[in-house]
Amino acid sequence: MPLARSRAEQFDDLVLDAVEDIERRWERELAGVEFAVEDVPWVEHTSPDDVVLDSDVLDDGSVPLARVLPAHRENGREVPPRIVVYRRPLEIRAHDRDDLADLVRDVVVDQVAVLLGRDPEEIDPTG
Repeated sequence: MPLARSRAEQFDDLVLDAVEDIERRWERELAGVEFAVEDVPWVEHTSPDDVVLDSDVLDDGSVPLARVLPAHRENGREVPPRIVVYRRPLEIRAHDRDDLADLVRDVVVDQVAVLLGRDPEEIDPTG
């Protein structure tokens, strides 16, 4: 009997499904792009009274659902572009598993569109 998959593993599967579908259509443009899942965006707290929000928290104080990290050089090596999807903010917004799957797909499509400089409807015309 297989072990039950954790919520995090189920979420990873949703992201993987969305990415694989999009990569089939945009294989050349997404070559080398890394996709990652993190539980929540990183926020730096300097003291209880002084909170410094890093770029993962939006200007209006809301928490993003994902983030595009462009390619860059770090310590003399090339770091490929990366799309990070945040699990907990998406789970909180979803009403059920089907809603979560749709939301994950929409967020991945939006982030790929940002990375490629295209409209989301061009990335996923069925969305």
